[in-house]
Amino acid sequence: MTESSTEPASHICLITGATSGIGYITAREIARTGMTLVLVGRDQERTQDCVARIRQETGNSAVDFLLADLSSQQQVHQLADTFRQRYQNLHVLVNDAGGIFWSRRETGDGLEMTFALNHLAPFLLTNLLLPTLQASTPSRIVTVASDAHSGASIHFDDLQWKTHPYRAFAAYGQSKLANILFTYELARRLKGQTITANTLHPGFVASNFGKSTPLMRFGFSLARPFAISPEKGAATPVYLATSPDVATTSGLYFVKQKPAQSSAASYNEDTARRLWAVSEQLTGLAPA
Repeated sequence: MTESSTEPASHICLITGATSGIGYITAREIARTGMTLVLVGRDQERTQDCVARIRQETGNSAVDFLLADLSSQQQVHQLADTFRQRYQNLHVLVNDAGGIFWSRRETGDGLEMTFALNHLAPFLLTNLLLPTLQASTPSRIVTVASDAHSGASIHFDDLQWKTHPYRAFAAYGQSKLANILFTYELARRLKGQTITANTLHPGFVASNFGKSTPLMRFGFSLARPFAISPEKGAATPVYLATSPDVATTSGLYFVKQKPAQSSAASYNEDTARRLWAVSEQLTGLAPA
């Protein structure tokens, strides 16, 4: 992967999900541009190791980290507070963290884990850091979604999968559709400001994502010959985070570094506004 930006070293990027897979490669390639990079991880030893590797591989010593379990809204608040204490500016926010869970789990906040981690966490973190992004313009927000959103819908009657039988792929697809609806609505709300908000499908990547059960590890092993490398998967988030070609492009869904059509459901503005309002309530950004 080659450098795609001439961003000055004073520019700062915060990236979640950067300790493995495409998140790590994305972080590493952004570090190559000379930006100050702040990784978010859950495990201190693992995150520190990633910082050391990125520094060594890129020659960029301006690589820092913050710890947070993004499924906890309290820790998302603490993450935003700590970042603002350490840094006055934020030029690029990459929301990469996510997961798929094969049985229904709840967070400490009592929310279904897939929806909480994949959608509510980036929704909350982005909104908490939005004033810093606005004070640092031009700035960019990049949210990693997935083609798994195709065919999905937002089940407002049961967002938490409490009354319907839990289905892992359906829950994951809903959360990825939420990422795209959030991005499109965010771009509309930021219209006229020099902040871009874009989302993407990285491709089917050969990584450890989702391999938490023997059955899924077997399934992924069969599909592995059709997967792309993490380097190829990271190409689009790196492009959106750094390339001057998309410096003013906002509100789009990208595949292979090109704008693409997302599902018909993702363009429903009424659904996007309703999801935004519900997300505000679930994260405490608006009264319940």
